[in-house]
Amino acid sequence: MSTASHTDKAATLADESFMSADDLRSYMTDLEMAKASKMLDAMDKAEAARKKLVSSLQEEIAVTPEKIAEIKQSLATKTRAAAERGEREVLVMRFPSALCTDKGRAINNAEPDWPTTLTGRPRQAFEFWKEHLQPAKYKLRAMIIDWPGGLPGDVAFFLSWS
Repeated sequence: MSTASHTDKAATLADESFMSADDLRSYMTDLEMAKASKMLDAMDKAEAARKKLVSSLQEEIAVTPEKIAEIKQSLATKTRAAAERGEREVLVMRFPSALCTDKGRAINNAEPDWPTTLTGRPRQAFEFWKEHLQPAKYKLRAMIIDWPGGLPGDVAFFLSWS
């Protein structure tokens, strides 16, 4: 290769539109850090949303005759639609295990006294089932449905009629 063509290639490589290997590695590191920062921001936002949800679900709602009728109508719609699909149960509530005094341990272990660990609206939902739906032969099943970091995450209530 002649010196002139080698000089031309070196000039091309030095052109600002072309990155050196070191510059490219640095660029990739910057990209990875930016992605990690976005992920941390997203995780922070998700955690804030979870805390807000837990806070709101800890507060009980007023159970008026109108509210009872509204809940029954909503459940009738959900159960009818599930029955039409040939299903025998429907998810009626999902909430963070932080709303259980034991963080979901009793539910996970299917302990008979798991309802005593419920707080806030989940406790109200259980009481609603006990008073209004159990006499109509509906069953309520609670289970942990996700395991973030290997720990109990959300609890789900399933209403069944089988």
